[in-house]
Amino acid sequence: MITVLGRRNSMNVQKVMWTLGELNLPYRREDVGGSFGYPPGYPNPMQVVPTIRDGDLVVWESNACVRHLARTYGTGTLWPDDVARQAQADMWTEWQRSDISNAFFPLFTGLIRGFATTPEKLERGAKESGRLFGQLDTWLQGRMFITGDTLSIADICIGAMMYRYMTMPIERPTLANLASWYHRLTERPAYRRHVMVEYGRNPGEWAQREQENAGIQ
Repeated sequence: MITVLGRRNSMNVQKVMWTLGELNLPYRREDVGGSFGYPPGYPNPMQVVPTIRDGDLVVWESNACVRHLARTYGTGTLWPDDVARQAQADMWTEWQRSDISNAFFPLFTGLIRGFATTPEKLERGAKESGRLFGQLDTWLQGRMFITGDTLSIADICIGAMMYRYMTMPIERPTLANLASWYHRLTERPAYRRHVMVEYGRNPGEWAQREQENAGIQ
């Protein structure tokens, strides 16, 4: 059984949980990080979540966790057999880690988590997130998912942030391909269970939701 160390409302933890759900793998999750803190001997020198234990193997960094699970248990599905599709999945996964995260996370933490920011920075973050998601919208033209007709690690690593992006009180450009892709994600039971988790509208609600999610899943 795989052990997931991380709180349920963490987007990075949700990537791992969604992956486990798609692969129908047994797991045990422990509340770590955020208001739950970090236990003594936490096996991640960065003191962040998620961290997973798969037998004797410890893996941290959310995208690395997703890759490990997909390569080990999802070859031919979440981890494509075709090397060209593998490369596409890897490229977009890296895009998530750098480009869109650099725009989206300051927007989310400023607007919802109450991190220090300004209205001008929030406006810039919303515009830059929309511009970057426009790149993905162009790529999705004629595609069901990022690498073709089936879900891959790229959809998971980017898609985990889409519930928040699509429900936050911000202005978003009209991106038809992105909206259709997001709708397809919301039809997946594992996405609804592990990603579509209420996060609140402000720091107080965020803290309340975090505690309400303790012990779930």
